[in-house]
Amino acid sequence: MGRMIGIDYGKKRVGVAVSDPLGIFASALDTVQSAKIIDYLKSFSEKENISLFVVGYPVNMDGAPSEAAGDVDGFLKRLEKAFPDVPVVKEDERFTSVLAHRAMIDGGMKASDRRDKSSVDRISAAIILQGYMDRISGGMPFVPAPDLVPDSRSVKVTRKKMNKKYGK
Repeated sequence: MGRMIGIDYGKKRVGVAVSDPLGIFASALDTVQSAKIIDYLKSFSEKENISLFVVGYPVNMDGAPSEAAGDVDGFLKRLEKAFPDVPVVKEDERFTSVLAHRAMIDGGMKASDRRDKSSVDRISAAIILQGYMDRISGGMPFVPAPDLVPDSRSVKVTRKKMNKKYGK
């Protein structure tokens, strides 16, 4: 079985994630300049068999494609042309950046490191891929309700409570 590749495509940078050989876990892999992503994926495919691409697709809250969807559509055409035998799946990418920031905070990443947008892109790609793998394996689909997505204020309040409770 080949590896699944998760992609968070942006005009400047592309976050890339990869599944484990069994397709259970997604790991953030790299951040690549958008202009070089096809070459990067071709190089990766020479070392590892790619079974599927899972590309984050930007949609609005009503489910309609967002303005950025046009850029992703152009990338999808190039990807399908470069890898005609590898299936491509579009996955809802709503809130992945917010969840990536939350994961970095929860993981103890320093504030200065969290400002590095390439980290957010890589982690977002992993969230997109993991959401897809969870959904196809019978897990819950990745579509968080807007009221459940933490904002920076709720994170600060939670951290203050945790610090007070545990004496940090």
